[in-house]
Amino acid sequence: MIDIFQYDFMVNAFLAGIIIAVLASVSGSFIVLRRYAMLTETLAHVALVGVAIGMVTEQNPIWVAVLVSVLSAWLIEYLRSYLGLYSDSILAIFLSGSLALAVVIVSVAGSFNASLFSYLFGSILSVSDEDLIIMLIFGSLSMTVLLGLFKEFYFIAFDEEVAQVSGLKVKLLNFLLVTIIAVIIALSIRVVGTLLIGALMVIPTISALRYRLGFSKTIMLSLLFSISAVLVGMALSYNYSLPSGATIVLVILVIFIFSMLMNRK
Repeated sequence: MIDIFQYDFMVNAFLAGIIIAVLASVSGSFIVLRRYAMLTETLAHVALVGVAIGMVTEQNPIWVAVLVSVLSAWLIEYLRSYLGLYSDSILAIFLSGSLALAVVIVSVAGSFNASLFSYLFGSILSVSDEDLIIMLIFGSLSMTVLLGLFKEFYFIAFDEEVAQVSGLKVKLLNFLLVTIIAVIIALSIRVVGTLLIGALMVIPTISALRYRLGFSKTIMLSLLFSISAVLVGMALSYNYSLPSGATIVLVILVIFIFSMLMNRK
């Protein structure tokens, strides 16, 4: 196991995986409790549009993915909060529309290559120093906001109407939360890929909820599950030449199955 860390790209991969595991598990807890889990899948497909635009314009795909994801998250929340459209309908429109747009962009530009394929399924071993710096900067900002407004997000997650009556600026907080989710997802697609990021954000929280602990303890347990899945998944990927993103998700699924068996009632 120790010999893995003699390679710089493996060190970057482990650091990126741990950063994403922390961000995904903490933010995913609020999303799951709000029954808004499909937002992760939708924004992951939206981020793919940003990746496609970045490749066509020869810009850093992660930067463009962050920008496109945030703008789309704002539009989704505006349609939900101000126009009263149903959440599942909005997410379905953005999910299918963004995937179609990404395919058209790469097809017209002729950019469907192995690099884009890595964003679909993840390529944590190819995380560069620049990617790692971007993850650290945006990840730190996202975590600062999440922890600084922890009580407010917790209140809204359980009862949005009561939170609004209590004087909280619910709409502003909702915009902040979806912004954080959008940033985290855009950062994560390099690690586990567009098609797998939803699992990393949702399954650890669902697994932790099976133990029926308090909210804070549930987040900590979810964090433990996420980090464990990344470390075990990376080790298996290295030793058996398996796809890293998919292996991490499979480890998370094993943890979920174990949690279900341990807490069947």
